[in-house]
Amino acid sequence: MKSRATPPSELSVVIVDDEPAARRGVRLLLERVPGRVVVGEGGGVAEAVGRIRRERPSIVFLDVQMPDADGFEVLRRIGPEEVPAVVFVTAYDEYALRAFEVHAVDYLLKPYDDARFLAAVERARSAVRARDAEALDARVGRLLDYLDTHGGSAAGETVFSDRILVKSSGEVFFLKPEEIDWIEAEGDYMKFHVGGKVHLMRETMARLEARLDPRRFIRIHRSTIVNADRVRKLSPSFVGEYTVVLADGTKLKLSRGYQERIQAHLKQL
Repeated sequence: MKSRATPPSELSVVIVDDEPAARRGVRLLLERVPGRVVVGEGGGVAEAVGRIRRERPSIVFLDVQMPDADGFEVLRRIGPEEVPAVVFVTAYDEYALRAFEVHAVDYLLKPYDDARFLAAVERARSAVRARDAEALDARVGRLLDYLDTHGGSAAGETVFSDRILVKSSGEVFFLKPEEIDWIEAEGDYMKFHVGGKVHLMRETMARLEARLDPRRFIRIHRSTIVNADRVRKLSPSFVGEYTVVLADGTKLKLSRGYQERIQAHLKQL
């Protein structure tokens, strides 16, 4: 790994996330870190690769899920000899977290609190101060080997989550898809309705939908996804409109734009 141009008194950081609000949140938290922190940002893979190569930061906060490619593509394009200390920012399930724990300096599981963020910064800073370049190179190299071996999005396959990881009241829950009744968007969060209980996860509807198997989950509204196994019937409401009635009696609005999708799905059952 090439030596960093940043003086020892500074901490050079690049934030990679396609959501401006998420990057702004990380930047605000970095303002609490002691010492001068130089921050750059990247909103996509190509931009992030260019900025990292140009600025050669000591640490990169790397979002895993981005629309143009996943965050791992950033590492592939740069290569292990050029990659700085990596802190993954992710909402992935336990399978992915096991890989992160082995191969990354640290990871932040969305939603994370201030204390957890600062702990990740200090852990990454310690790795940089140690100047253990060979260890960092080896860690990133193992990660790339792991991804090549285990496939995933890099192999061109669509891999749907077999568990969804959410944090609620300080606890971490692993939700199996079959346990979820329905999901609704509320601001920057997704609300998972599971057997009468509600769990929140900071995520966008588009990203979450991409992680769910369309054979099981159907989007019925711009802010609502239902588990097809929970649908009991479609009940006419207004002229040409329907209400989706779930097995527990929950009634959800079916938007006109999603009617053909759910009707075609139910015909296959």
